[in-house]
Amino acid sequence: MHLIITDAWLAKSRAIYLSGTKLVLAGFLAAFALMVVAAGLYHWVFLKGAREGWPVIGSLVKLVVKDEFEQRDRFMRENLDVMAKRLGEMQAKMMQLEALGERVSGLAGVNPGEIRSTMGSGGALVGSRSLTMDELQATLADLDRLTDQRVDLMTVMESRLFDQKIKKLMVPTQPPVAGGVLGSSFGWRIDPLNGRSALHTGLDFPSEPGTSILAAAGGIVVTQEYHPAYGNMVEIDHGNDLITRYAHASRVLVKKGDLIKRGQKIAEVGTTGRSTGPHLHFEVLVQGVFQDPQKFLMAGQKMPSGQLASAATPNQPAQAAQLPRPK
Repeated sequence: MHLIITDAWLAKSRAIYLSGTKLVLAGFLAAFALMVVAAGLYHWVFLKGAREGWPVIGSLVKLVVKDEFEQRDRFMRENLDVMAKRLGEMQAKMMQLEALGERVSGLAGVNPGEIRSTMGSGGALVGSRSLTMDELQATLADLDRLTDQRVDLMTVMESRLFDQKIKKLMVPTQPPVAGGVLGSSFGWRIDPLNGRSALHTGLDFPSEPGTSILAAAGGIVVTQEYHPAYGNMVEIDHGNDLITRYAHASRVLVKKGDLIKRGQKIAEVGTTGRSTGPHLHFEVLVQGVFQDPQKFLMAGQKMPSGQLASAATPNQPAQAAQLPRPK
């Protein structure tokens, strides 16, 4: 392309040659300069009109701001609805947890009514309606409070259940001889050595010499000695004035002061002392009074754990503990 520029004053002319590349570049620069000028002008006019309140510009600004606010409000509403839905699901799970806690509290011996009246229950239930931010925050605060209360309730029930478990382990319901066959039972009988009527103060478990003798419950060894009537004897204190006695052992594996676990091997069956043959003589004493050990062994199979401790109460006095009878 040839451009001829003529100067009328100087009566001169000048020819400019533009190739295709230069022409495109010149057009691009011109368009860019026009865009910059238009953008600057638009920006200046728009800001000036917005500040001074020009009718047309002011209406446009209001429309833009309104649309922006509507988009922001719609975004927040969608997020609030999602949060409210999740909160409703959490509340439903809390209600299920509350129902489960009431059932477990019965097993733990805790009155659900007393716990409910002390701690309170309920709270704002999230439904299908939309919530405001304040309502959502208040509901979250209620849910946090209820969560703390449920934690306290579960802690109380855990303590009660643990206490029941400990009491159960301290009551002699474990058979002292694994698979042992019961021989002489508790009560009056004819003494096998002198033929006279006498009170048999425990249970006899005939077994082969060396058979393991197991602790009927956890406790502490308070006596480990040789007795003329009981032979090699072990006594374990289970607390609450409850003691179990294991007699006629051939070998004793524990000593006084040892801490014993339920089912632990403490001795081996023998025929020491006043005995007619190898067997374990097993006694249970409550407050120094002989009890029928069979009641405790049966209680471990039939009675709930919460009632086992009540089984360890003395009945009618059978015989003083310090008066050993023939075996």
